[in-house]
Amino acid sequence: MTAGKLYQQLQQQQQVQQSMCSLKGSLLTLAILTLISFTYLSFNSLHSSPPPSISVSSASLLPATETTTKTVVVQAGDGENDEISDPYHSPRVFKLNYEEMEQNFKIYIYPDGDPNTFYQTPRKLTGKYASEGYFFQNIRESRFRTLDPDQAHLFFIPISCHKMRGKGTSYENMTVIVENYVESLIAKYPYWNRTLGADHFFVTCHDVGVRATEGVPFLIKNAIRVVCSPSYDVGFIPHKDVALPQVLQPFALPAGGNDVENRTTLAFWAGHRNSRIRVILARVWENDTELDISNNRINRATGHFVYQKRFYGTKFCICPGGSQVNSARIADSIHYGCVPVILSNYYDLPFNDILDWHKFSVILKEQDVYQLKQILKDIPDNQFVSLHKNLIKVQKHFQWNSPPIKNDAFHMVMYDLWLRRHVIKY
Repeated sequence: MTAGKLYQQLQQQQQVQQSMCSLKGSLLTLAILTLISFTYLSFNSLHSSPPPSISVSSASLLPATETTTKTVVVQAGDGENDEISDPYHSPRVFKLNYEEMEQNFKIYIYPDGDPNTFYQTPRKLTGKYASEGYFFQNIRESRFRTLDPDQAHLFFIPISCHKMRGKGTSYENMTVIVENYVESLIAKYPYWNRTLGADHFFVTCHDVGVRATEGVPFLIKNAIRVVCSPSYDVGFIPHKDVALPQVLQPFALPAGGNDVENRTTLAFWAGHRNSRIRVILARVWENDTELDISNNRINRATGHFVYQKRFYGTKFCICPGGSQVNSARIADSIHYGCVPVILSNYYDLPFNDILDWHKFSVILKEQDVYQLKQILKDIPDNQFVSLHKNLIKVQKHFQWNSPPIKNDAFHMVMYDLWLRRHVIKY
């Protein structure tokens, strides 16, 4: 190798080394600048003012062009503005969905069946099972009914087991009648088979209706059950089925409310001991001087509306389950302004996906019955006042009307059905 070639190789190696050093220097400089920038930004963020808080229940649901929170106001059933606040899980969502439901929701009622027997019409509009009767009547009076099944979101199977019971039909025969009726609809119309009944529903308040329909497995598997006894441990499916409020109408006396100072009795219950929890309640507390607990219904001979008037003077009304988890006493308590104490396990309370029951009632486990008095006495006065105020706000949701009016029990049931309308049809 000549001296000239050796000299050229040495020059090339020096150039490569210089390039590497230059690259390393650049990378080191960039890393130092990046570190300084992050340090400055972190220091600046610690000393800058925090971003404004945003209300999840309202502002986060506003359109992107709106950046401020706002108080949501809806129109009450009586035409006055009613601030929709504490009793609702998501007031903004409820308001918007409710308006959409009123405009668009359509129900098709199957016309088949003899209206003089078991189908189409309920037994009556009064008594413990009046909710079933009111729904049958309201659905025909409402804007939701359509005579065009192609427009329908859901299909109503209008069969009344309560009416069958009034005619003395046995449970076994009820099941046969229900099964034959539904099978006749399946054979005559194409709508059931498109979803296997997932967009169909039926309504029953009496437990005989629940028992009769449970004998038809293909009906209760997919169809939406609207029932007064929605217990998790007897086949009720909360995300599919709907809890129907059991309301004893007409109410004997006007609604109570805004009368906290008149409610001097801590708690009240009177009724039949037709369940284990009621037996325990009466045995433990019937002789207590602060709790007004009777182990039998109040005799009408003692005076006019004595039972109903007890609600007016009481802070908390005990609502233990009877033969089923539900009780019409809950709606009575709400109507008369007495904060209900739910003492019934596995009860999917009506409108539970709309209303926050913890904001206007006290929900206990059945085992809490032994500490009942202390639990109620431990509730601060300001918390009771808040419960009472929210209770007044939801009274309209537990009232049936004919014809139905905005935000009443019928419309709340319809809203629950509206939430279950999304079904793929094949």
